[in-house]
This record gives sequence, C-alpha cells and structure tokens, in this order.
Amino acid sequence: MKILFANKFFYLNGGSETVFFQERNFLKEQGAEVIDFSMQDERNLPSEFSDYFVPHVDYSGERRVTPKLKTAVAFIHSREGLKRLTRLMEKEKPQIAHLHNIYHQLTPSIIPLLKEKGAKVVLTLHDAKLVCPAYLMLNRGKICVQCEGEKFYKAATTRCQGSFGKGVLLAAEAYWHKWRKSYEYVDRFISPSKFLADLVTTYRVPAGRIRILKNGIDADDFVPGSEDGGYGLYFGRISPEKGVKTLLAAHAAMDSRIPLKIVGSGPLEENLKSCYPDAEFLGYKRGDELRSIVGNASFVVVPSEWYENCSMTILEAMALARPVIGSRIGGIPEQVEDGVTGLLFEMGSAAELAEKMDQLWQNRSLRRLMGKAARSKLEREYSLKKHLDGLMRIYRELLEGPA
Repeated sequence: MKILFANKFFYLNGGSETVFFQERNFLKEQGAEVIDFSMQDERNLPSEFSDYFVPHVDYSGERRVTPKLKTAVAFIHSREGLKRLTRLMEKEKPQIAHLHNIYHQLTPSIIPLLKEKGAKVVLTLHDAKLVCPAYLMLNRGKICVQCEGEKFYKAATTRCQGSFGKGVLLAAEAYWHKWRKSYEYVDRFISPSKFLADLVTTYRVPAGRIRILKNGIDADDFVPGSEDGGYGLYFGRISPEKGVKTLLAAHAAMDSRIPLKIVGSGPLEENLKSCYPDAEFLGYKRGDELRSIVGNASFVVVPSEWYENCSMTILEAMALARPVIGSRIGGIPEQVEDGVTGLLFEMGSAAELAEKMDQLWQNRSLRRLMGKAARSKLEREYSLKKHLDGLMRIYRELLEGPA
C-alpha cells in the first residue's frame, strides 16, 4: 500500500500532529510506503521527500494574513503547492492520500489534484473548519454557529476575529473552496468525536461520507505513578479559547488552598502570570518531564471554552490514571464520564469549577477510584491499536469496497 500523508507542520506542534505522526509511523512499521507532503521549516523532522515541501510561510498575526494580494491568493489557493504536489504525485503514484491539517499553507486546492492523479482522499477533521471559516466557532469569547457551513460572509460582518480584513479573507477562502467543490472530492472524512461528526453532517457533509475514529494513545508508553503530588494541573496552550482564565478565577475562589500548576505557553501567559500570582506557571514542557508532572497531579483540569474535539490532553491524563475535570462542551463529555472518570462543569463557570475542584481535592480515595476508571476507559475505548485498526478498515473500504 502506498499512501501520501499531508500536514502543514512536519514537527510536533500540537494534538493534530501527534495523531499525524502516530499514524504515519504505524504505517511505515506495517511496511506501507509513506510519502510525505508538508511545509518547509527548520523544526521539521527528517523526510526523504522534503524537497517537495512548500516554502515556509507564517500567517500568524493579522498583519501577516492580509498584507498583499499575492499573499492573500496563496492563503486560499497555493499554486506552488499544486506545482510541487503534481511532481510528487506523478513520481510516486500513491493509492491513498490522507490529509490532516492542510489549511492556509497547503490549502484544500490540493484535494481535486489528488483525485485527478488517481488517489482516494481521506481528510481527518481536527476542528470545525468546514462549518466555521475561523475554525474556532467563537465570536468575542462566545460560542458562535452563525456561519452554518454556508453563510461565510458573517466572518467579516460580525468581525468575529477582531478584524474586518481578516474576516473577508477567511470568508473568501471558504466561498472559493465551496465554489470549486474542493471538499466534494474527499472520499472519506474522519471525525475523532461523535460531536464533531454530528456538527459537520448537520451543516456540510452527508453522513455516509464520514467515519468516527477516536484518537488513540499507546497505554504501554504511560505508566501511572503511585504518588499523588498534591496539586491541580492544567497543561496546554494558554490562549483565550482554552479557558485558563476561568480556571485561575476558580482557583482563587476555592474553599481549599490547593497548589495549582500551569504548564504551557501562549498569548495570555504573561498577563495571567501577573494577575494570578498564586498559581505556579512552569512554561512549556514535553516528554518525560511533562509526563512526570501529569502523573503526579491530583487531577487535571481541561476548562476549554470552545468546541474541543477529542482532546489529547485528556487522553494523556487518562493514560496516567489522573481524573479530569472538564467543561461540558464539544467532545469532552464523550471522553470524561461525569462522576466516574472525572467531573464536568458548565463552560465558563468559575464558581462551579471551584466546587468541582474542592470536591476532588477533599476526597483522595475518590481521586484514586476515578483515576483507575479513567485508565480502564482509555484502554477500552482509546487504545492506539483500536485507532489504527479502525484506520486500516477505512483504507481497505476505499480500496476494496465495503466488506
């Protein structure tokens, strides 16, 4: 089997890249020929196909998104990407092209080309980009469904991204690919959560073209510790949609005096550090150091205030037998079984979150029971083997037809 794997980042930038490399490494171990397509970056992992990668471009920050017409066009339709991918496809001729995070740098314009060159196309949905041009489904910190998978002009008229120009560009991108029917060339969409699958099928994609495939983790790589270090923990990006400010406000309002550690970095980090000095900000951590911090936490908090899909943060906490307190939103309730593997609270409610943290902090035996239940749920429903077996079934269905 020959498979092209495409993702705009070829290094571990976030949860979508974790899934991307898990799948890529598995396929190579199974003897499949994997062809990489990505963007050039000094942080990239090695690839024999790096000469075909598109040149590096950074669209972070409003001024970089809309400075020139040429840049705006490339944001929507990458001519350079199509040129390089054409050469790669004609040389390698993969049977399947599996796409992950391709927006803006690689662009969905590559999808029709992949079909034209004879590949079956699979697209994993890591967020709500098909429904919301800005993918977050947020407007001034509130959940927003106004675009409904077709009214993309509202990205500009509501100024949901804080910029009319950026909204116009995002709307133009969405309308262009709808007019070009780029996503109609996708043979199978993969959704890591039922929530996202339902959202996308409600507004955009026929149910028959989507498959639910939960993210997975190799539980053997995570050995739960026996210690309870006596602190609550958040680990992840420190940005508005992640709800870290709500967590810090809840921590300040708790009846119990509990140490709280914040691991990660992001645009709100410095401001929150100065406003909430009682929390310990540890900065960005990874690897064994991060696992040690997570494995010794009393519980992990995932206070997201956007439609979280299938959080790898939650899976890592479960793998280390830590109970999770999570927002009752998006795919989180599918992962956190309220009262069994953790606790759920109303998104954005610092008062309710404080109550949940007090509840777990004051009951060590409950934390231990929930942690064990979380680990069992992970092994049962979110094992990496189960994920990869499901991926192979999707591939076989495309190549051989339904069993």
